[in-house]
Amino acid sequence: MIRSAEAYRQALRDGREVWIDNERVSDVTAHPAFKPIIDVKARMYDMAFEPCYQGALTYQENGVQHSTFQRPPRETAHWTDKTTALDLVFNDIGGVVTRVGDETVGEMWSLLDGRDVLAEIDPRFADNIDRHIRDVVQHDVFHVSANTDPKGDRSLPPQEQDPDMMVHVVKETDSGIIIRGAKYETAAAYADQAFLKPTVGAWSNEKLSDYAVGCIVKMGAPGVKHICRSGFAARGSVADYPLANRFDEVDVLMVLDDVLIPWEDVFFYRHTRAAQHVRATLHRYSAFPYVLRIQYMADMMIGAAMWNARQTGLDKLQAVREKLADLVCYREGINAHLTSAIALAQRSPAGLLMPHQSMLYAGRVFACSNLPQMMHIARELCGGQICVTPSAAAFQADGTKDWLAKFYGLNEQWEAEDRRKLLAFARDLLNSDYAGHRLTFVQFAQAPHFNHLAAVYNAFDFSGPLDFVRKAASLSEKVTGAS
Repeated sequence: MIRSAEAYRQALRDGREVWIDNERVSDVTAHPAFKPIIDVKARMYDMAFEPCYQGALTYQENGVQHSTFQRPPRETAHWTDKTTALDLVFNDIGGVVTRVGDETVGEMWSLLDGRDVLAEIDPRFADNIDRHIRDVVQHDVFHVSANTDPKGDRSLPPQEQDPDMMVHVVKETDSGIIIRGAKYETAAAYADQAFLKPTVGAWSNEKLSDYAVGCIVKMGAPGVKHICRSGFAARGSVADYPLANRFDEVDVLMVLDDVLIPWEDVFFYRHTRAAQHVRATLHRYSAFPYVLRIQYMADMMIGAAMWNARQTGLDKLQAVREKLADLVCYREGINAHLTSAIALAQRSPAGLLMPHQSMLYAGRVFACSNLPQMMHIARELCGGQICVTPSAAAFQADGTKDWLAKFYGLNEQWEAEDRRKLLAFARDLLNSDYAGHRLTFVQFAQAPHFNHLAAVYNAFDFSGPLDFVRKAASLSEKVTGAS
């Protein structure tokens, strides 16, 4: 069933405890820090009802319309449908957002792949996995992912420091488990629920640990407190910061102050092997839409850089074209990894179609590790005016507008106002506080670089290169360890 924008907004008015800038927020849907990004998510819900979009944004099952983004992928078309749908959404909203549900729901599909392993370890919770995946589809839930603990002193296990530094179970009851701790989570304050996973490393060689817990946390549940970082929206005018004022995805320290998790919302508990299995496979689906977002960021950088080069005539210089080609190679490199990951997709243990793991994880490394350099190239192409151009108000003020029209207007094709808009867009994309935040977010939102490389190492099939060199070097069969 597809959900209306109004139903989504109403669900957020559940009395949840949200704090930002020393203020308790009474209604996140109306607060200036949250309203723009909530409106984006609401627009996504509304688009699914519009005839021009419904065919791409929804699919039908047993006579009921469901969101294309929530559909567990079982064939290639399901992935291409998601990509088409995302393209329609981003073109409609005019920007790029990450945590709006279609990315994080993939972590639930990874849970489905591990269902048999989890059931073998502890059969009590296996049915909860099936039911929650159905619920996300049937109710079009805005589902996010709670991964990262504050961690504290990482040289010590949590038992040797403040035990609440990492999320853990403090009590079992007939109704469920009670958990305590905190997680960092983007979009938690305006989502319905989060899939909470443990941080591997909260135990050493233990078989059982109160820190090994995976569950669904409802964002409005008693004891859940959302302490948000300061927002970028409403800091400056929309004209000067067109991206920050519409697409800031507010990050949250989600404090869990003795929160009751009903038994039906628990996926695994205490068994460290279950927790390690889930963490190892967590991004096998979600990495695809995550990396796809970076491809859209590359498109925005290419567009901003190319327009800036064209409006001054610098696009005719070979040196400029070479830098633009670097951006294009980056963009097409991401696209190549994603395209091949779907073309070579692999059947998962649950019968889903997962992107080719080695291609996908290598693409994530390529996209994330090269983004800082690509932003630098785009910044060079846009030039120093992105950091010195006056505000939009100055272009309208009586005492300054004529001078700015003179010095920013180039010709009949490029008047001052269009140049101002382009420079403001490029500044917010590449040079603002929001731009710096987005860059850091991309680098760490799906774990740091060394974890990305570990995923590539674990997913790659080394047998081909090993066999090739063994034969080429005339090595004996003994080196393989075969008898």
